[in-house]
Amino acid sequence: MRRIHPGPEDDPDLVRAYAYPEGRPWLRLNMVVSADGAAWDQGLSGGLSGRADKRVFGVLRGLADVVLVGAATVRAEGYGPVKPRESWRVLRAGGPAAAPLAIVSRGLDLDFDAPLFREAVSPTLVITCESAPEDRRKAAAAAGEVILAGGEEVDPRRAVAGLHARGLTRVLCEGGPRLNAQFAAAGLVDELCLSVSPLLLGGDAARILDGEPSRARLELRQVLEEEGVLFCRYVREMSP
Repeated sequence: MRRIHPGPEDDPDLVRAYAYPEGRPWLRLNMVVSADGAAWDQGLSGGLSGRADKRVFGVLRGLADVVLVGAATVRAEGYGPVKPRESWRVLRAGGPAAAPLAIVSRGLDLDFDAPLFREAVSPTLVITCESAPEDRRKAAAAAGEVILAGGEEVDPRRAVAGLHARGLTRVLCEGGPRLNAQFAAAGLVDELCLSVSPLLLGGDAARILDGEPSRARLELRQVLEEEGVLFCRYVREMSP
């Protein structure tokens, strides 16, 4: 891997390259797209990913306090628990061996007996709302920990506040596109880590934001490259 912006460097330290800013909460989106902007290939992101993308993906998870993801993505991608890695031992010293998952779900259509819940190193969090079926809320509470973040719908701001109240301030959001759009529209996205795969796909795949309109100017902080894949790190420009 090499860095091509700002300034060239071979074999950059990925932990340093993706370090969170000190002293403030931070929400980071991590997504992969084709060169023409498709967020998935045949319904899954795996077809866009390669060895280098998986390496960056692992570093981002190792640095995070919590991994935020939507229930639809959990089901489509077959999510399991975040498993500790030897390379995270020093990185996560003094904390849990792996970040917990926080799943956003209004209807709670989740398998609470799956390894995602039963084999998690840290209890899996379920972020839902008061309108969710009571029996499913009880099942979620028995399998993990429930955060109520709204009445009829999940409120992104209340969801993030619930994570922060538990000391989980370095938030890594892995989508999918509808969840990303909701959090972007709420003005909660501080950073976008975007892997651009050298593929043209066409078709009707969603973009990385699929839903509510939003607008935020981004500053390009870093570009890495390996095997034709670009790893771009953008940070939201703050109003003066």
